[in-house]
Amino acid sequence: MPPPAGVLTKICTFFVHSLFAGEGVDDIDRQLLGLLRDNARTSVATLARKLRVARGTVQNRLARLENDGTIVGYTVRLRPQEESQRIRALTTVAVEGNRTDEVIRALRGDPAVGALHTTNGRWDIVVELRADSLESFDRVLGRIRLIEGISNTETSLLLSTHKL
Repeated sequence: MPPPAGVLTKICTFFVHSLFAGEGVDDIDRQLLGLLRDNARTSVATLARKLRVARGTVQNRLARLENDGTIVGYTVRLRPQEESQRIRALTTVAVEGNRTDEVIRALRGDPAVGALHTTNGRWDIVVELRADSLESFDRVLGRIRLIEGISNTETSLLLSTHKL
């Protein structure tokens, strides 16, 4: 059954693992990945027509890109207003000493954590957080502050999203 009209901005997208660093990724592959990034549900026939290549060429390239790990998965992206957890934020974390792995393990266990990114500069980790309400968001921040190995945090609420 298809999803309700208007619920999904782009039904499927994909994650690309080192898009330009991968060996054997040529201009046609880059064009193919760009078309899939816009709409991963585009049919092979439509992709072939837009790329001006045979359907078999598109199918072979997709299989190769999946097998070599360039395309690592497909997903659904909802409009932010349709997500149940409407409070979203980025928290930057400074870690004491060499405790980054320990802190990441603790953060991974929290259901409010959507993604974790290690970084350079003043902050060691960027955490994407989601919560249903400001009250639950306050509890999330309280839990994070109690994690051993975190020396400092700074949180910014995401007010709106302009591009998905």
